[in-house]
Amino acid sequence: MKQKYVADIVSGEEFADFFLVKRAEIKTGSNSKQYFDVLLADKTGEISGKKWDADSAEVEALQRIAVGGIVKIKASVTEWNGANQLRITRIRPSTEGDALDRIDFVRAAPETPTEMFDFIYGKAQGLSDADYRETAAKLLSDNKERLLYYPAAKANHHAIFGGLLYHVKRMLMMAERCCEVYTFLNRDLLLCGVIVHDIEKLNEMDADENGTVTEYTLEGQLLGHLIMGVRTIDRLADEIGLPNEKAVMLEHMMISHHYEPDFGSPKRPLFPEAEALHYMDMIDAKLYDFEEALSGVRPGHFSDWIRTLDGRKLYRAQNAEDQSEQP
Repeated sequence: MKQKYVADIVSGEEFADFFLVKRAEIKTGSNSKQYFDVLLADKTGEISGKKWDADSAEVEALQRIAVGGIVKIKASVTEWNGANQLRITRIRPSTEGDALDRIDFVRAAPETPTEMFDFIYGKAQGLSDADYRETAAKLLSDNKERLLYYPAAKANHHAIFGGLLYHVKRMLMMAERCCEVYTFLNRDLLLCGVIVHDIEKLNEMDADENGTVTEYTLEGQLLGHLIMGVRTIDRLADEIGLPNEKAVMLEHMMISHHYEPDFGSPKRPLFPEAEALHYMDMIDAKLYDFEEALSGVRPGHFSDWIRTLDGRKLYRAQNAEDQSEQP
């Protein structure tokens, strides 16, 4: 078990422990000497580190440290631009003898991937419309292996192990309740749209089995998951005989769920299920960011400025227990 988590690191202390490597690069400083710049992480957060003034032998060894691997470091904690930073004195890759539990090093959804997948697949299998049922179930089963670990983004909302499944599951839960209120909605179309709307994030981003995205793919950068999703539905429609109108409606839900051209959508929603999908996508993304931002804030206090929420400082209300302790 890890002894020192990122969230517990305090400026001025020295320690030795294991961390996951999220980024690693050899750079040259203003003194013309090379140094190792690394971003380290565990399930509680991230912290940057520097191994200064590396000689040629050290550089050769440091270049073999792989992103996605786990390393043991010895370091002191300093501050740089208002944030903690590690001044690394020793670093080595972990070995089998270290007996580490990878779950300590990866930020993950609060539910197990298999449970989330089974929930989503069960909803797909429960659709009354045979065409939507086959479409959703096939895309899930064909992509199950990667869905079990893929994040929903490189950064920002649901950029965690199993984040894509977590995002889709919570949207499905909203969609079912939405249909109870707005009974004119086509439940099967809406649920199928939720299940497939982000499926091409699996091919838009390159992610390792830790759920960490290293980069966007060529298609991801040139097309994006909305357009890639349309191509996927086109191929699947031919394969399973999905009627043209149903295929086009699912494609429209894919390309319109970002709503604005500035965010990648060439069309705004033109039927109610597509409109509902957009807002449920936004609600889940924004509330995830709120939850994350407030997780370390004491009741009765404000967060730091949150870039992903337009630079807002968020307030965490006092709960009943806090209020009862007030004089």
